[in-house]
Amino acid sequence: MAKLSLFERRRRRVRTALKARGGVRPRLSVHRSGKHIYAQIIDDAQGRTLAAASTLGGKSTGANVDAAVQVGKDIAEAAKKAGVTTVVFDRGGFLFHGRVKALADAAREGGLEF
Repeated sequence: MAKLSLFERRRRRVRTALKARGGVRPRLSVHRSGKHIYAQIIDDAQGRTLAAASTLGGKSTGANVDAAVQVGKDIAEAAKKAGVTTVVFDRGGFLFHGRVKALADAAREGGLEF
């Protein structure tokens, strides 16, 4: 078996912990790249994406903290339309600071509970 990168080890550790205590709540998954940031609310039981937001075609552009805040607000708004109020936050292998933290804080302000 090949040795996993630190990022992949973190991602698996986070995902395993979420599945152990997440239960039936949907998962707010965050991915960031050099140019964009993406957020999805996923129902793992059905294998469906309930809501999504990103900097690709949205109101904000770029990969800075301001754009992450806007995506956080957008995902909270999309979640309300889909009838989702509580989620578990899946940061993947990303550390909880900077853009990821800004997105999470904005989603909480928008009404999501996690």
